[in-house]
Amino acid sequence: MRAESLAFFKEIVDAPSPSGFEVPAAEAYRRYTGAFADAVRTDVHGSVHAVLNPDAPMRVMLGGHMDEIGFIVHYIDENGFLYFNQIGGHDTMVPIGQRVWIHSGDSRVPGVIGRKPIHLQEDSDKKRPELYDLWIDIGATNREEAAAAVEMGSPVTYQWEFAHLLGDRVTARGLDNKMGAFIVAEALRLLKDEGGLDPGVGVYAVATVQEEVGLRGARTSAYSIDAHSGLAVDVDFAIDHPGLSKTRYGESDMGKGPTVSRGSNINPIVYRMVLEAATKDGISVQIGPYGGASGTDANAMQVSRGGMATGLVGVPIRYMHTPCETLSLKDVEDCARLMAGYCRLVRPDTDFTPRPGF
Repeated sequence: MRAESLAFFKEIVDAPSPSGFEVPAAEAYRRYTGAFADAVRTDVHGSVHAVLNPDAPMRVMLGGHMDEIGFIVHYIDENGFLYFNQIGGHDTMVPIGQRVWIHSGDSRVPGVIGRKPIHLQEDSDKKRPELYDLWIDIGATNREEAAAAVEMGSPVTYQWEFAHLLGDRVTARGLDNKMGAFIVAEALRLLKDEGGLDPGVGVYAVATVQEEVGLRGARTSAYSIDAHSGLAVDVDFAIDHPGLSKTRYGESDMGKGPTVSRGSNINPIVYRMVLEAATKDGISVQIGPYGGASGTDANAMQVSRGGMATGLVGVPIRYMHTPCETLSLKDVEDCARLMAGYCRLVRPDTDFTPRPGF
């Protein structure tokens, strides 16, 4: 990965952006795409649209959400301990013992998530905890001291950042799905730098908000853009580590290329064109069948207005919705190339209507 792209990837992944609090990630996205997009705008919801050929009659939306899971402070007790609720879906075993940042105003306050120690637990305690069994300790000695440091309703993120593992593997919190926001930005940059986009086709690379709490940014962005076709990108489950059965979940291996979804959420013309782009550019892909809704931005994009011809691509990731999400940088790069390749195949007169042979 080129140095400038990797620097942006690190920046947007490390930016704190729980759903509804995406401004730091949006700032990073605007700075990066502003160097090559024909237009960059932020809608009232907070999603950022970077566009090539904004006046073109054929519109293609590329959507990758920039929000991550997190927590929100909802009570401070008399001893200064903070109680919190979730933003997005969490495995309640994961937060125990984690260091966190509480983002309050322009500052961030360090804290640790506590629980009764195992030595003092009764048999009834030795089970999967609920979030209300946990608290955040910032070192305060009373409510007044804690309230002076932390505003009620402050978002919380884990104190984990982007790090390299062996080979091309990296780990971080929030790869789901600031990875996707990075990919749509890179796809747009590739179209600008390498060319091949029909001048009659406009591409809208959208870093969407609030996917983790209901696909909201994709829904409003898709409505305002009124695109004819779109590709969403999100993390996909890597089924290549201990404890998972491929006969139950299918096959999706980290490092073997991006996934291309097929099923009821996917327009068959778009699906075939994505595969054509992969073949043309020599990109290895893995097919991801979905019998129903995918639970991604593609769901919202597909049913916008009178319907959008939608596809879904992904990057296999391990340990989803934990602070140590892990993926392959080559998969990320190839996914950006795949999305750019699809856009190059679209013409102003492309017919996305399902028909025999597709």
